[in-house]
Amino acid sequence: MTVRLARTTDLPGFLALAAQVEHWFGPMVDDPGFRAAVGRNIDRGTALVAVAATVTGAPSSPDLLGGLLFGARPPRHHIRWLVVSEAARGRGVGRALVDESVHRFVHCAGTLEVETFGADHPGAVAGGARLFYERLGFSPAELAPAGPEGGSRQVYRRLVDHPE
Repeated sequence: MTVRLARTTDLPGFLALAAQVEHWFGPMVDDPGFRAAVGRNIDRGTALVAVAATVTGAPSSPDLLGGLLFGARPPRHHIRWLVVSEAARGRGVGRALVDESVHRFVHCAGTLEVETFGADHPGAVAGGARLFYERLGFSPAELAPAGPEGGSRQVYRRLVDHPE
């Protein structure tokens, strides 16, 4: 697997990932705002993708294993969106995306935050998001406004050190 900056040609892959989780997050694929947000992140170099490693000389697959959108207002850094394809979950793709985002985008000590499902949201257990973030050192923090589908949300936060 390789984690790299996203390219404009990765937009269909982002939309395919979004389609896999719309039942938890609400409509995204046909939402012009979501498409624009992905495009802005790609243009400013704050979107990452995980792609399967390919054999030298073999054509690469257009399917993305995962994608991440990042934002920062130091000392606060934000994972704006992180999705791993259903087929790749549990294989280290999410961890690789988070690790690479910290390596590339965090340039000062502060906090890394993500908004994920509230404890009572069906995606909290079925998708494993809360446990995933806890395993990466995040702690539950304040509640956040409900998602567009009406489900509960919560901020997760962890401290990040200044890179050496």
